[in-house]
Amino acid sequence: MSAVPVVICDDSRLARKQIASALRNWNVEITFAENGLEALEAVRAGKGDILFLDLNMPIMDGYQTLEHIRIDDLPTLVVVVSGDIQPEAQKRIMSLGALAFIKKPCSPEIIADALNQYGLLSELEQSETHIANEEVLELPDYYQEIANVAMGQAGNQLARLLNTFIALPIPKVSLASPAEIEMILLSATNSDFDLVSQGFVGPHLAGEALLLIQRGNLNTVAQLMDMQGQTDQLDADLQMTLSNTLIGAFTSGFAKQLDISLSRATPIILRDFSALPEQNTQWQKTLMITIDYQLKSHDFYCELLIIFTEDSLPKLQEMAKYFS
Repeated sequence: MSAVPVVICDDSRLARKQIASALRNWNVEITFAENGLEALEAVRAGKGDILFLDLNMPIMDGYQTLEHIRIDDLPTLVVVVSGDIQPEAQKRIMSLGALAFIKKPCSPEIIADALNQYGLLSELEQSETHIANEEVLELPDYYQEIANVAMGQAGNQLARLLNTFIALPIPKVSLASPAEIEMILLSATNSDFDLVSQGFVGPHLAGEALLLIQRGNLNTVAQLMDMQGQTDQLDADLQMTLSNTLIGAFTSGFAKQLDISLSRATPIILRDFSALPEQNTQWQKTLMITIDYQLKSHDFYCELLIIFTEDSLPKLQEMAKYFS
């Protein structure tokens, strides 16, 4: 029996490798795609009877890919694998014709269960898996995918809090210097942002989560939460609620994937943060994760920064290598 052609579409090399690993020993011929446009090309070339599809990707995201598949009536069965676990996201992809939804991180058992529901396992008899374009992971790929899963969990909590759909971006993972972080904070100050700062600590690592909230957006949050009135105390309560929701869910999701525990300090609202504390300016470069949360249907935007101390990097690298 000839191998079943499968396309795995995700902008994260780690995610692609995870799904390919889950399909190991099944009778499949795997092709990788980094975005929806590449996935469509592969399906049109007959390489994707089954398509495992991420949602948040550059160039063409999962929603757009599903729309093209439906409009062009392309012959592929789509299984969405995403860190965006909002109920509204799942409703949307199913309405666009997806066969099933699997939340990240996935496992061979979860994929098998999803395919078995639709009678596809019989088509994938056990055999040697062939991968058309095998990839080698680089360490930043691990951070990107861990951040992506944690971002989805935090976005889901925010969506539930505000009872609306949250547009999730692609997390930005970079090595940042104190000067680069200071520039971000100075720019936020000039744009009328407040900042909620919350430190966290775990085994051999520590860092600080910074949530930038534009003051004018708090009216939107109050309306969505059905809270009346506009006072300084209400603004502070809303800022603390947003920070507890996003920072709490993100750090918990991040720690769970690495099988560690993180303790968080009491969050602090800052309205004057023109410079970093002097003790944080001694290091050269460290890991920073940036996530922009947006409500496209409302005037709301906030930015979450997760900054690890420089001496946390060896521990993070050690743990991330075993994330698979």
